[in-house]
Amino acid sequence: MPAIQKTVLPNGLTVITEKMPTVRSVSMGIWIRAGSRHETEMENGITHFLEHMVFKGTKNRTAEEIARSADAIGGHMDAFTAKECTNFSMKVLDEHVPRGFDVLTDLVKNPLLRPEDIRRESQVVQEEIKMVEDTPDDLVHEIFTQSYWRGHALGRPILGTRQTVRSFDRRLLLDYFHRHYTPRNMVISAAGRLRHQRIVDLVEKQFAKARPGKRSFEGPVPVPHPVIRCRHKKNLEQVHICLGTPAYSHLHEMRFASYIMNTVMGGGMSSHLFQNIREQRGLAYAVFSALSSFQDAGYLTIYAGTARENVRQVVQLIVEELHRMKTQPLPEDELQRAKDYLKGSTLLGLESTTSRMSNLARQEMYFGQQMSMDEVARRVDAVTAQDVLKVAGELLNPSRIGLTILGPLNGARISRPDLKC
Repeated sequence: MPAIQKTVLPNGLTVITEKMPTVRSVSMGIWIRAGSRHETEMENGITHFLEHMVFKGTKNRTAEEIARSADAIGGHMDAFTAKECTNFSMKVLDEHVPRGFDVLTDLVKNPLLRPEDIRRESQVVQEEIKMVEDTPDDLVHEIFTQSYWRGHALGRPILGTRQTVRSFDRRLLLDYFHRHYTPRNMVISAAGRLRHQRIVDLVEKQFAKARPGKRSFEGPVPVPHPVIRCRHKKNLEQVHICLGTPAYSHLHEMRFASYIMNTVMGGGMSSHLFQNIREQRGLAYAVFSALSSFQDAGYLTIYAGTARENVRQVVQLIVEELHRMKTQPLPEDELQRAKDYLKGSTLLGLESTTSRMSNLARQEMYFGQQMSMDEVARRVDAVTAQDVLKVAGELLNPSRIGLTILGPLNGARISRPDLKC
């Protein structure tokens, strides 16, 4: 992959770029190897809160000037917090790369974290938490994760709780900032119309003298707690179902077979769950499965929203699908369709400079190297029907299935025998 180049500064900061000469834009990202899994219980939500706070003013710019600096060059600035990382990104025309990068580095090097801004933003984030609580399809996943990985940081909400967010002060934020926002804990990626050395020069100017710091500690591997949890919420029109099992980490050798299994089961409009539950029976509008993978763990979830009188039937149909995946090898034509879907969606998802920039950083953080699209396609094509059957047998174990049901239950109950697959 000659278009991709990588440089590691003496202080441990990694710079990785991909040259895309046919475009005019450049997307740049500063990635911090710190997410909600790196927080203590008392710190829950602080990573996300700090991501908000850096936009409230730096030593060089006010909050308004930060916003204007992106608009002034027609750029798009964004940020997000995940379970294992935080990202700050900027997309600009190639001629504005130095100005855009200067804004990004100002955010991660020089936040003011003023007490009055902290108090104000605390209210904003608490409203964001309430918004999740008012969005049942988000809330049911949050409740499931907290139950399934009980007692582990990966099970705690990225936003934190209203109690923890209210407790944040400048001292706590500065301590977290100095622990994690360090060169050894950073990856800077860029993709688009660029020269690698030009990006490296910009990075060295900003970070060469910074102390390396320590890599964020991942903590213990989470242990699944496959409980059945029903939460009555009478003011909802639907009952929201989230069923889940353990899945593979980002690094597991069988992860590509699990991608195929997820695609066939609930990954698209032609998937078994969508066709059976929505198209053929009309029991749900939204029904899908999804894989969430991390450094050392993962989980597969199946979601459906349905009327309360249909809850038991929908759960039964999901369990029947799990049994089918474990006992019936995929026909060759269906296996090939899943492979083509997976390869196509992956490649289509990498057509923008922003997606390429993100892909570079994620592969570097998880694998320490880049896997080409040809290699991804080869690994997908190598999956056999027996591989999928093996993965289904390993992951879809009735004793490890967790279930969360949220909505107007009116006495509806699901017990462990109902999940036998």
